[in-house]
Amino acid sequence: MVLVNEILRQIVEVDRPMNWGGLATLKPYANFFVDEDVKGLKKAMDAKGVDEAAIVKILSNRSWDQRQLIAKAFEKQYNMDLAEALKKKLSGYLENVMMCLLRAPEKQDAQELKQAMDGLGTDEDSLIEVLVTRSNRELQLITQTYARDFGKPLEQALRGEVKGRLLTLLLTLLKGQREDDSNIINYELIEEDARHLHAIASQKKPDFDSWIPILTERSQNHLNRVFKLYKVYSGQDISETVRKLMKGDEEKGFLALVQSIQNTPEYVADRLHLSMKNLGTKDGILTRLLVAHCEKDLLSVRAAYKNKYGKSLYSTVRDDTKGDYQTALLGLCRGEDL
Repeated sequence: MVLVNEILRQIVEVDRPMNWGGLATLKPYANFFVDEDVKGLKKAMDAKGVDEAAIVKILSNRSWDQRQLIAKAFEKQYNMDLAEALKKKLSGYLENVMMCLLRAPEKQDAQELKQAMDGLGTDEDSLIEVLVTRSNRELQLITQTYARDFGKPLEQALRGEVKGRLLTLLLTLLKGQREDDSNIINYELIEEDARHLHAIASQKKPDFDSWIPILTERSQNHLNRVFKLYKVYSGQDISETVRKLMKGDEEKGFLALVQSIQNTPEYVADRLHLSMKNLGTKDGILTRLLVAHCEKDLLSVRAAYKNKYGKSLYSTVRDDTKGDYQTALLGLCRGEDL
């Protein structure tokens, strides 16, 4: 007990990244004139061969609020939906980036989840990534949007595509019940949770279902303190326990959740690295991640990427893409990290 109390005293400040909110790379454009942007987009679309560079220069350099204003003004001015007009003029990866930029975040996430479950084979990695990195409010909006856009509850869709403990984990995450971080540190609960996680992992046949309420409901700060104490009890990081005792989709889900709790920027950096690691860039994943994080925390993701992989995210994206599609993504990434 003396050792435990000493450890608890040492984990008042958890060694994890600061709250990265506000570390956006894409911020409101200072010299924003909506009428000029509307006219510029129409001119670019009407140009012979389509002036894709001009379209990219505008949309990949405006914040979400500014893009909304542009879309509304464009429809009022020309009596046509901006996204639909662009679909007729663009194609391929560039079209996808522009569509992602024009969709509301919750609509984009709902679309990504639908695509991950469509066709033969489910993309569990994408389902996991979206659901472990969104806030309670974001999950609520995604759930509402999915039901409205696709005429089917997201929970029902997941039940039809995912099985076992991963399904339980994802459905629990979807409820959005994680507590907010607090300045109040509950040492008794830290010890209780750490002991419980360790006790379950120590069983001959661990019932990891009982891990789920703790991992999905406790605050991020609290869990990082729990994980530090868990390592004292078990002699290993909780991620190592997951790797040793779980397998398949269950392992992927729990590992992603634990890693995103421990270091969200590094988790996103890892996903970006995997999207560009081998021959054939996974452009859909790359685009999704850059759009989702460019107005939230991409500066911290860039730092984590450079620290872990020894090369800047900007340079990696530049080397793996080309043309106006490359320009659009680099506009979201924003800068080189030397």
